[in-house]
Amino acid sequence: MKNFDIVIIGGGPIGIACGLEAKKNGLSYVILEKGPIVNSLYNYPVNMQFFSSSEKLEIDEIPFISKENKPRRSEALEYYRRIASSNKLNINLFEKVTSISKVENEFTIVSEKNTYKSTNIVIATGFYDLPNTLEIPGEDLPKVSHYYNDPHFYSGQKVVVIGASNSSVDAALECYRKGAEVTMVIRGSEVGHRVKYWVKPDIINRIEEGSIQVYYNTNVKEITKETVIIQTEKRIETLQNDFVLALTGYKPNFVLLNKIGITFSNDENKIPNYNDETMETNVSGVYLAGVVCGGMDTHKWFIENSRIHAKKIIANIKKLKE
Repeated sequence: MKNFDIVIIGGGPIGIACGLEAKKNGLSYVILEKGPIVNSLYNYPVNMQFFSSSEKLEIDEIPFISKENKPRRSEALEYYRRIASSNKLNINLFEKVTSISKVENEFTIVSEKNTYKSTNIVIATGFYDLPNTLEIPGEDLPKVSHYYNDPHFYSGQKVVVIGASNSSVDAALECYRKGAEVTMVIRGSEVGHRVKYWVKPDIINRIEEGSIQVYYNTNVKEITKETVIIQTEKRIETLQNDFVLALTGYKPNFVLLNKIGITFSNDENKIPNYNDETMETNVSGVYLAGVVCGGMDTHKWFIENSRIHAKKIIANIKKLKE
């Protein structure tokens, strides 16, 4: 049994920021990450470029130097890895948390490898692990993926990209340029308004010239081994297809939050209840940090505007301990 002042669940940028802050303030802590360092960023597309500039991705005022103003995935992985290693953070990798329980003022956190005791928990798990599923027949076929990595895999194939966000647009453009026959299926009437401003003209031009086919105001009804069946405004159509990239967004681990006893807003966004000043939830001793604070509104919090969460959380924990 290992005892700490704080157990931090999630080893992404904000989890690392919490670890740095805990270490500076003399609090015992451990970061539990279910995959490699910054697991969510590792699972981003291989060519991904951030919307934020490098200085807005910095944590603890440690400079982030990138080749371009807006860094790429590989640079971010190197940056956060070096921070974790050079500061000798107490981070356990490939250690998924399986259960959390509380007796009086002490938590028991059980992972796949160890059991921990702590008076405080910080949940910084992000939202990238659980995709929003379509709930349609054929979604579980091997040719369907809710994640996109490398366009080379889809060269020469008929690829349907579902969605209108940055991830969908990036995948469509990259696969097209690697020789895939790309069709986008978009539920709304246009490409998403949050698409990166330097990318949006590119996708619009490719659509208008016919290089990438698009169906607006359309839903996917079924996926088969060789086709995708869609419902347009006027009729049902069948598309010949090899692979489907269902990039329909992601959501936090509500199951974990519910089990701990965290409550949510009653609207569709399911915002977890927490104190804006301290980031402590309705469960005493449990804090939220990063994107998970936004519930289903996954565009509310991101690295650059949630870095402050680490300082708020650790300041409150230290104050209560004193």
